[in-house]
Amino acid sequence: MTQWQDRQTIGDAHERRVAAALRARGWTVHPCGQGTYPPAVREALRRTRSALRQFPDFIAARGTDLITIDAKDRMPSTDTDRYAISKDTVNAGLLFTAAHAPTPLYYVFGDLKVLTPAEVVHYTAHALRHRSGAFHLVRTAQAHRFDDVFGPAGAAAAA
Repeated sequence: MTQWQDRQTIGDAHERRVAAALRARGWTVHPCGQGTYPPAVREALRRTRSALRQFPDFIAARGTDLITIDAKDRMPSTDTDRYAISKDTVNAGLLFTAAHAPTPLYYVFGDLKVLTPAEVVHYTAHALRHRSGAFHLVRTAQAHRFDDVFGPAGAAAAA
């Protein structure tokens, strides 16, 4: 397998895990974004800098609440207690939330902690910078617990 295929396999497993965790909390989850496009479109997107490359992985609803999710695995950094989120991803997330307000976008990391694009920018304005300059580094302690954002498992079913 290539490095990209390895990353894709890990990412797909994380997306399934996030979707299952949301469903366990009463959310109806539907895939969207790059993974839903036909192969020719995905290949063309890989060759561009279009913000469509960072489109959320899911749209979800519970009652009248509507949210979007971008599942981000392989976090936190192996060298620090920080998440490394690409600047391109965060910029696309800010554009997405501005264009689709008031629908929020949440990044859900491999440890099932949660941040928004605006929080990433806020927490990194005066923080440690990645040596390449291509990533925002956010301390893992600043992220929200999954249950605090989306509710505890089984709560919606019990209500």
